[in-house]
Amino acid sequence: MRLSGYRFGRIEVDGEVWTQDVMVLLSKVCPWQRREGHRVHPEDLEAALAEGPELIIVGTGFSGLLKLTPEAEESVKRRGIELLAAKTAEAVEAYNEFASRRKTCALLHLTC
Repeated sequence: MRLSGYRFGRIEVDGEVWTQDVMVLLSKVCPWQRREGHRVHPEDLEAALAEGPELIIVGTGFSGLLKLTPEAEESVKRRGIELLAAKTAEAVEAYNEFASRRKTCALLHLTC
């Protein structure tokens, strides 16, 4: 899949426009709903972890306000999966760079 056209509150995934937070998994693209608005808990990563990726990229928003809890970070590391958290524009670039050669999931917060 290819990510493009990111700006505050909007992204294109293979040409399809999304205006809500999105999970780009190995098998599908779907909305990303979290337990708590600007904090990522372990259960918020379950769909990505179930895909068996080598890398999970979390887009922390336009300004980087989304934060991963220590428990969420640990749940990824415990499985031997690499985790990259960055502002969403940087996360989109990273996804486009790595997804063609590594099993990569992206969880993207589009605002804040």
